Amino acid sequence: MGGVNLVAGFRPELWRKAAPEDAPAALEGFNAPLDGRDGFVMPATQHDAVLWLSGSAYDVIFEASRMAIRELAGIATVAEETSSWPYRHDRDLTGFIDGTENPTLIEAPELAVVGEGEPGSGGTVLLLQKWVHDSSAWEALSDADQELVMGRRKLDSVELEDKPDDSHVASTDQDRFGKIFRRNMPYGTVTDHGTMFVGFSADQRPLVEMLTSMAGLAGGDRDALTRYTRPLTGAYYFIPSIESLRRIAD
Repeated sequence: MGGVNLVAGFRPELWRKAAPEDAPAALEGFNAPLDGRDGFVMPATQHDAVLWLSGSAYDVIFEASRMAIRELAGIATVAEETSSWPYRHDRDLTGFIDGTENPTLIEAPELAVVGEGEPGSGGTVLLLQKWVHDSSAWEALSDADQELVMGRRKLDSVELEDKPDDSHVASTDQDRFGKIFRRNMPYGTVTDHGTMFVGFSADQRPLVEMLTSMAGLAGGDRDALTRYTRPLTGAYYFIPSIESLRRIAD
């Protein structure tokens, strides 16, 4: 790929139609909005396919992206495009360290990749959401208040012992819902920006339950972080293994 990494995924229903024996049976697209408490909504913007290209320089990503569009001309058109970039090594645009609970790269395959012998073996489930930030409201908070929203200390990401029940950490507790592997990326300009949530899991259930909890539909309050950031998109994709893609190509 000339220095570019590519992740290719498909609407679960579309992949199941193309490869019925190689698709997780219960996996579904983000086919309806998730209506939470206080009028909060996670929109459903499911598309048929997703390509995520990443690399160390934008020029090679640009060229590979244009090549992909040319190869798919006639069967697909670009529905949405977002450019992302790293921010302060391992922090997101809130200023907090991102992915603190991520499993190590050694542990991740056991949690994020469908096991051998199961339908979809070697693949993974992707939850993709674009969240726009209300940076003015967020930056108006003191660091101490931001930490209460997050449930972690800002400097070192240590979890607060007395974190509020509606904190982001409490609302997405992976010890409660199950481990996932996140690769979030910032996007946008200095005046219009946010986070691309990129979450991988071998099973859709932890992803669904985390969103339900964030929306305040799991018996608790709505995630406090959702008062400072709002989802613009929502989609689930199945990322098949390279072997599966090769079989389809053949």
